[in-house]
Amino acid sequence: MINPNGYTYAHEHLHIDLSGFKNNLDCRLDQYQPICDEMRELVSKGVVNIVEVTNRYMGRNPQFLLNLMHDSGINIIASTGYYTDSFYPPKVRTSTAQQLAQTMIDEIETGIDGTELKAGIIAEIGTSEGVITPDEAKVFHAAALTHHATGLAISTHTSFSTMGLQQIDLLKQHGVPLDRVVIGHCDLKEQPDLIVQMIDRGVYVQFDTIGKNSYFPDQRRVAMLLTLAERGLLDRVMLSMDITRRSHLKANGGSGFSYLVDSFVPMLLAAGISHAQVEMMLRHNPNKFFATQGK
Repeated sequence: MINPNGYTYAHEHLHIDLSGFKNNLDCRLDQYQPICDEMRELVSKGVVNIVEVTNRYMGRNPQFLLNLMHDSGINIIASTGYYTDSFYPPKVRTSTAQQLAQTMIDEIETGIDGTELKAGIIAEIGTSEGVITPDEAKVFHAAALTHHATGLAISTHTSFSTMGLQQIDLLKQHGVPLDRVVIGHCDLKEQPDLIVQMIDRGVYVQFDTIGKNSYFPDQRRVAMLLTLAERGLLDRVMLSMDITRRSHLKANGGSGFSYLVDSFVPMLLAAGISHAQVEMMLRHNPNKFFATQGK
């Protein structure tokens, strides 16, 4: 359940382990004390919600998240789902969409891995770069079934900002109301017209890799947001950083979770985005989108 009294980071990871897949220990984000310290700092700056989109087979750790909430005061919205084809275990390939959906429904209604933590978002449901594989399409079907059973919203992963329109088509085909869908990672390519098309279809979009300047510079993210602001579309935009590595943490020399509010928001204000528009993207839009709606 979202806490409406502050800012929300719409797409983050607090415990994730892709180190085996990427053969890089840096991709195991699991250092409790530095992360807890950063969460306390965020709370002090008015960020009260983290949407934690690590799901099955990505290194999700529900007890770690429960401890963080207790020790730092941050509110965490946990996820259920399946990432992208490269990360699927054999069970995903051999299960039906209905079976996958039941697993997700159980994590929403009963709890994750035997803990009291229940998933509050179907995320991050992903597609591969430039293609949607048959098994990914099956997972999107399962996500739609889960949405219909629980009312929870769906947050997606696009690989390098590809296949967003196709994701929308899939979810629409399965009857998901598009105002309950947010398309992730829309800020890794210069594609304002495509983003406008997606918003016009009825979905929300995320600029959620803020600070990852090696992928795409923040100045160009600001420019795209200015374009959306000029068209009156920021009421469909949410912001986040998608921190996934140990090296992203302040304790390890990274910019840390507070970069978004400490550095990126001042960049937006300096470029002409208003304080009210910042409030819209970081507070009002997430409050509306992540609110649990009835079945």
